[in-house]
Amino acid sequence: MNSKFNKSFTQSKARLHLDSCWEEGKPEVREDVSAVRSGCWVVEIRAMSGLSAAAGAAERFTLGILARPSSSPALRAPLRRGRRRTAALAVSRRSLVVPRAVAVPAGRASPGLVERFNLDSNSELQVTLNPAPPGFVAEINLEVTNTSGSLILHWGALLQDRSEWNLPSQKPDGTTVYKNKALRTPFIKSGDNSTMRIQIDDPAVQAIEFLIFDESRNNWYKNNGQNFQIQFQTSHHQGQGTSASTTVVPEELVQIQSYLRWERKGKQSYTPEQEKEEYEAARTELIEELNRGVSLEKLRAKLTKTPERSENDTPASESTMTTKVPEELVQVQAYIRWEKAGKPNYPLEKQLIEFEEARRELQAELDKGISIDELRTRILKGNIEKKVSNQLKNKKYFSVERIQRKKRDIMQLLNKHKSSFIEVKVETPTEQLTVLDLFTKSLQEQDSCEVLSRKLFKFGDKEILAIATNALGKTKVHLATNYMESLILHWALAKEAGEWKAPPSSILPSGSSLLDKACETSFSECELDGLHCQVIEIELDDCGYKGMPFVLRSGETWMKNNDSDFYLDLSTRVTKHTKDSGDAGKGTAKALLERIADLEEDAQRSLMHRFNIAADLVDQARDAGLLGIVGIFVWIRFMATRQLIWNKNYNVKPREISKAQDRFTDDLENMYRTYPQYREILRMIMSAVGRGGEGDVGQRIRDEILVIQMNNDCKGGMMEEWHQKLHNNTSPDDVVICQALLDYIKSDFDIGIYWDTLNKEGITKERLLSYDRPIHSEPNFRSEQKEGLLRDLGNYMRSLKAVHSGADLESAIAACMGYKSEGEGFMVGVQINPVKGLPSGFPELLEFVLDHVDDKSTEPLLEGLLEARAELHPVLFSSPERMKDLIFLDIALDSTFRTAVERSYEELKHAAPEKIMYFISLVLENLALSTDDNEDILYCLKGWSQAIEMAKQKNDQWALYAKAFLDRTRLALASKGEQYYNLMQPSAEYLGSLLNIDQWAVNIFTEEIIRGGSAATLSALLNRIDPILRNVAQLGSWQVISPVEVSGYIVVVDELLAVQNKSYDKPTILVAKSVKGEEEIPDGVVGVITPDMPDVLSHVSVRARNCKVLFATCFDPNTLSEVQGHEGKVFSFKPTSADITFREITESELLQSSSLDVQAGQAVPSVSLVKKKFLGKYAISAEEFSEEMVGAKSRNVAYLKGKIPSWVGVPTSVAIPFGTFEKVLSDEVNKEVAQNIQMLKRKLAQNDFSALGEIRETVLNLTAPSQLIMELKEKMLGSGMPWPGDEGDQRWDQAWMAIKKVWASKWNERAYFSTRKVKLDHDYLSMAVLVQEIVNADYAFVIHTTNPSSGDSSEIYAEVVKGLGETLVGAYPGRAMSFVCKKDDLESPKVLGFPSKPIGLFIKKSIIFRSDSNGEDLEGYAGAGLYDSVPMDEEDEVVLDYTSDPLITDHGFQKSILSSIARVGHAIEELYGSPQDVEGAVKDGKIYVVQTRPQM
Repeated sequence: MNSKFNKSFTQSKARLHLDSCWEEGKPEVREDVSAVRSGCWVVEIRAMSGLSAAAGAAERFTLGILARPSSSPALRAPLRRGRRRTAALAVSRRSLVVPRAVAVPAGRASPGLVERFNLDSNSELQVTLNPAPPGFVAEINLEVTNTSGSLILHWGALLQDRSEWNLPSQKPDGTTVYKNKALRTPFIKSGDNSTMRIQIDDPAVQAIEFLIFDESRNNWYKNNGQNFQIQFQTSHHQGQGTSASTTVVPEELVQIQSYLRWERKGKQSYTPEQEKEEYEAARTELIEELNRGVSLEKLRAKLTKTPERSENDTPASESTMTTKVPEELVQVQAYIRWEKAGKPNYPLEKQLIEFEEARRELQAELDKGISIDELRTRILKGNIEKKVSNQLKNKKYFSVERIQRKKRDIMQLLNKHKSSFIEVKVETPTEQLTVLDLFTKSLQEQDSCEVLSRKLFKFGDKEILAIATNALGKTKVHLATNYMESLILHWALAKEAGEWKAPPSSILPSGSSLLDKACETSFSECELDGLHCQVIEIELDDCGYKGMPFVLRSGETWMKNNDSDFYLDLSTRVTKHTKDSGDAGKGTAKALLERIADLEEDAQRSLMHRFNIAADLVDQARDAGLLGIVGIFVWIRFMATRQLIWNKNYNVKPREISKAQDRFTDDLENMYRTYPQYREILRMIMSAVGRGGEGDVGQRIRDEILVIQMNNDCKGGMMEEWHQKLHNNTSPDDVVICQALLDYIKSDFDIGIYWDTLNKEGITKERLLSYDRPIHSEPNFRSEQKEGLLRDLGNYMRSLKAVHSGADLESAIAACMGYKSEGEGFMVGVQINPVKGLPSGFPELLEFVLDHVDDKSTEPLLEGLLEARAELHPVLFSSPERMKDLIFLDIALDSTFRTAVERSYEELKHAAPEKIMYFISLVLENLALSTDDNEDILYCLKGWSQAIEMAKQKNDQWALYAKAFLDRTRLALASKGEQYYNLMQPSAEYLGSLLNIDQWAVNIFTEEIIRGGSAATLSALLNRIDPILRNVAQLGSWQVISPVEVSGYIVVVDELLAVQNKSYDKPTILVAKSVKGEEEIPDGVVGVITPDMPDVLSHVSVRARNCKVLFATCFDPNTLSEVQGHEGKVFSFKPTSADITFREITESELLQSSSLDVQAGQAVPSVSLVKKKFLGKYAISAEEFSEEMVGAKSRNVAYLKGKIPSWVGVPTSVAIPFGTFEKVLSDEVNKEVAQNIQMLKRKLAQNDFSALGEIRETVLNLTAPSQLIMELKEKMLGSGMPWPGDEGDQRWDQAWMAIKKVWASKWNERAYFSTRKVKLDHDYLSMAVLVQEIVNADYAFVIHTTNPSSGDSSEIYAEVVKGLGETLVGAYPGRAMSFVCKKDDLESPKVLGFPSKPIGLFIKKSIIFRSDSNGEDLEGYAGAGLYDSVPMDEEDEVVLDYTSDPLITDHGFQKSILSSIARVGHAIEELYGSPQDVEGAVKDGKIYVVQTRPQM
């Protein structure tokens, strides 16, 4: 039983060995032989010997008693005849807190016989006074011999100097209170005798007085006509001669008092010694009160807040007994109270109080005259008895049960159905245009034609299109229809709504007939691309017409717009993003969205129309691919968020709406089966639609509101208005209205609660009035209607949710588990069968979820929800029958999970890190179960689970490890958000413009989708634990990548990439929200602050250090927000070893700062290049590498051969030397390519930077001279390298393309602007190509032999990634594993950070072609990494699982590899005599070096 009480305090005092009472000591249960022979049970329950008084009291609190079967009428209320039964958990101060009077064997020895009384000729009363147990002042045994019937003791206690009876709080089981003046206790039959034990805990009691009543004979036994009286001394009970004046306080009251003291002191933590002191201090306080004359009864009433008895109450001797609340009902009522409170964790003392409150509530009902049976019927509803008995069986009370989650491999949840992002960028395939599409296109293609408004109407199975245009100042109306029979347009013009005004004769089309208030014009046939239609064109005058109403006539048949006139609005103009806009709709299923827009007016008539139209569009959406499914989702989401009209001038039966829903969701279900890559979006659509259903599902909405009105006499006012709305057009709003009514009634008719519920869900007074059947009135019920309305509206809510709510848990479970008619007038004749083929135990799992859905402590609920989803997961992939019901169940479980997590935030406010991490793992699992491509999420989940275990094992790196997975999880969320945005936002913007959706709703469309999912709750938990992890791991709020003290103006930008080519004219400190790692530092920038996490050895990091620019990651969102808030101000930033201080300064201080000369926009000093010539060789071996032929990269690799330790490998290399590109370009076969490049260079010289991409594309068209092929083959084979051409012409083509891509990278944007910045002549830049066999690396690394962050030359810094090194030197998200190692202790590497990169690159045996320009490694200019290295084969992207990586999990392997890397760096530095930047790889434990250069 959990408690907020200090843990050890709870164990030693409040909990008091609760479990050990059951499992170690056990209650002493004795079956007397003689009693068994006579068919009776005699049971004694005593505390374990050796326990303290407090422990004994706790034991007595937890244990129930076994009561014998008895024919005694006095026992019929709490026990049933003829059964051996557990008399429930001991709970109350009156009956179960301390031992009751318990039955003992008749033949047991009497410790101290006080007196004998003759009752009649055969019977004798024997009174024995036993030594009192700890905490009591007296214990009296009563035994009546040779009894034939049921005996009852009618009794009370006598206090000093008082003659009236006092009613002790401690009473034997079965005792009832008679008229608040006496107690009545049944004797226990034991063979021929009857026995009883009474224990007294009040030291003020001097004696007990009693009569004995024989029920079977209706006979009272007295002591010679007087009451029996047993006197005892308080000293008698003191175990070791305690004086009579010693005051004894019942232990349960000490427990309560100690708890109250703890609460008053702020629930602070205590040491064991303090706990003992507090417990005894509580006892002392109570003793002092008793010594001041406060009675024990008053003291008990004060502590438990129960009313005390009147001191004027007097004993009585009448034969009638007061009804007593059976203990099992008290337990049930206490459980109900606990459930209503949200199932909090109660400490022992609070449990005592709760049971007393439950008893008092039930006693109050009995006192009003209700019978026990009526009380029992009222509270024993549903499976409440089962819940209570489960708690008793598990020896726990006031504690939430937990499900036992199955042990399963989390990778069983893997779902690699990836909706290819390429698909997003591909335009939807061209669809066959209809004749009306062609008509629209013909108008759009006319010069200067602006579409003012456009409307497509359906009549029957045909359509008519009305378009208003403006061309050269003239307004025209064009009508076209695919109805090909004789047709006449009956039309007019209108300057205000509802008006029909005949047009002036001057604008009538030829052949028109002018009528009184209208005109008739015949359609004429038209042909477009072989398709036929009928058209009319009307040119309007400038008279300010607002619209054009019209109807159609064919012969004697009139055709209208669903019983209304057709109407083209001329007063509004189409928004700027119209269909004819050039770029509008890019990245969308454009044709589908335009079709949706054409049909929207028809869809607005009712939800039935909308869902039927949606079903009609499913095939078109499917054919359009992922973007088509997204288009449907965006449209349905706009509807669900009330951005579109649900009903306009159309009455529809609820069953027709539910049938249309059913049709649409059936289509979605079929697509879900067939196209698993679309399931994530399909789930979103279904959750916004609701289940619907054939037959009576919708009709129940119409019928059952009448039942509510008749049952509860509420036929007028608001209920009648709602009834009319429900009959004519029910909608999801009705679920909210019903909930508002329930909340209003539960609040005892507080109308404010009604409006709060409505407004919280977006239903305002204006919306209620906007319905076709408006709701004007507020509810106004009478108190006597309360119970019936709560019952009936609760039943009605099931029908509403069954149709409208896709994410409602109760209705989703009912649909899958089956249900039948319940309640008079509700669900009449309904029987839904359970879904077949569900896992064993699944119904019980769902029952558990429903039982705990409102719990305050959400952890057990979350576990149950996830277990249910995990069990459902394989079923959904097996394409079962009634898959739709299971999909809706999964949606509901997911929705309930998210709500529960949000509810847990308060619970987690002061939680331990392990608990927060556990919640993070739960949310990740839930997210994985809802995501189509979830591999990265599952590996994040595995990482968090491992971090939790590390924390439990007190691993000193657990926080550092968890921080890496926190970073990776954030990357996964950011990637998911970016994917959603790129996928959904273009469709939201285009469809929003077509439907005139409010711009704010369009702008936040994707943001709201993300915010409503598990990603948002996960992000909140990550933010909560981030500072904790940084604190434990001693990471601080900053990582300083380039430590430079700077001053400048703060400028906030979204991406460094977006401003990398900009020049700032004054010292600028950029706060960039995104930094990928490959960007350039803009001119004039003196500092870059970012929340992003580029590698310390990434290009931008190296560039920042080279240019003496402050570069730092800020992990603390509050600090970052503070810096961003100072945008435009002048600040000074000063880095320390692990932190940054900053302060605002004046502009004069900035001018005086020493950094100004270097920082104020000056670039790195210009450098010069020597133009390289082609020296006659297309390819050379490593022995031929020279400064004239190749760059430093190739020369350094050749130099390392034979000079570094033999255990370090260096790949075999050849090179394509400088000048070869220019030679190939000048070859006759490439003449056209050369001309194109020259033209593009001239374009580039005019600062048209689009030419850069065109040049790169053009270079790829080069043809290889035969001499180049021959020489390269000779050198590669001669060096022991494989020749690609030996594997076929295709392999050589791949190699040649890779070589050309290296050459083309000379015109990369980043490289080009970097050379411009240092005024380097781009034409002088030459590109050699280093050719090497790829080391198929397990790991790749980069070493800086002087720590770049601190400048410490005694320390090596290195970063390691899994797979190829491109993820380290390229702009791949996430951090590498990083470590430092002292040069004087190379065997002791220290890990600074674990990896968070989600992707690793791997490749089969292949060749890589590395850029090796003469512009790299120039003094004062870091050109390394600007140009591309290209493998001949595509790398495979692999999502990484670090939990199985020995470099992370095997400390010995980790130390060996990291030490070897450090030793390699040190050896190469020793060889060159200067700090080195080394790149290498690890394969099967062997270290390879692929290049080295001077560290910049």
